[in-house]
Amino acid sequence: MKYIDPHIHMVSRTTDDYRRMAQAGCVAITEPAFWAGFDRCSADGFRDYYRQLTDTEPKRAAQYGIQHHTWLCINPKEAEDIGFAREVMSIIPDFLDCPNVLGIGEIGLNKNSKNELHVLEAHLALAKERNTLVLVHTPHLEDKLKGTRLIMAAVDNAGLDADRVLIDHVEEHTVGEVLDRGFWAGMTLYPDTKCTPQRAVDILERWGTDRIWMNSAGDWGDSDPLAVPKARMEMKRRRHPAAMIEQVTFGNPIEFLGRSPNFRVEA
Repeated sequence: MKYIDPHIHMVSRTTDDYRRMAQAGCVAITEPAFWAGFDRCSADGFRDYYRQLTDTEPKRAAQYGIQHHTWLCINPKEAEDIGFAREVMSIIPDFLDCPNVLGIGEIGLNKNSKNELHVLEAHLALAKERNTLVLVHTPHLEDKLKGTRLIMAAVDNAGLDADRVLIDHVEEHTVGEVLDRGFWAGMTLYPDTKCTPQRAVDILERWGTDRIWMNSAGDWGDSDPLAVPKARMEMKRRRHPAAMIEQVTFGNPIEFLGRSPNFRVEA
């Protein structure tokens, strides 16, 4: 069964991970712009990073039959310096027309600070101006619910359609509000934090399968690029029908990402 990993940071993974993902059925990924494992000190560092996301990674993925798509932003983890953030953001329009770019992301909040919120609002304004999709990062642990509510309010204030915004890293205490307000929701499958595959399936059993997907994130920390197929196995173990498994791991990503003319995958 084919699947899509709609949020994975392949710049932090080896080429062997592409091979294993392809063998497990992955046919497409999307890679949001993110933290590099350290704070970058110049806008030129981001320019090189955007070149990597729009040129190098698509070629690496294509060797294994995987379609690579990306999102561009300055991540909230590096958004505390507003002047620096705006300098980086001035580069983004140069790359938005690249053929694998889906929109703006992963933007959002990290510590729910005022400066992060200002940079979030600037990203949302750019997304509205260019009519792109948006992928949102929500904070960790005790800051998540407050941050999620602040983000949804900012999206509303920016005049963006909630149906074109995916709010990622939802957990049991945030998924209900996200879905009830018309947004798409992403569950990030980590071995210890965010959602394990077992917790993600619990959420699906409670909240249903509309406007929700699962992703591995696969970043610099403790993560698993095969988390999505492992969650599919958990759904199968619980005797959920194949159609439900396919909807969450293939159909739903296609439905949301297909709103961008740059998204390409064989149905």
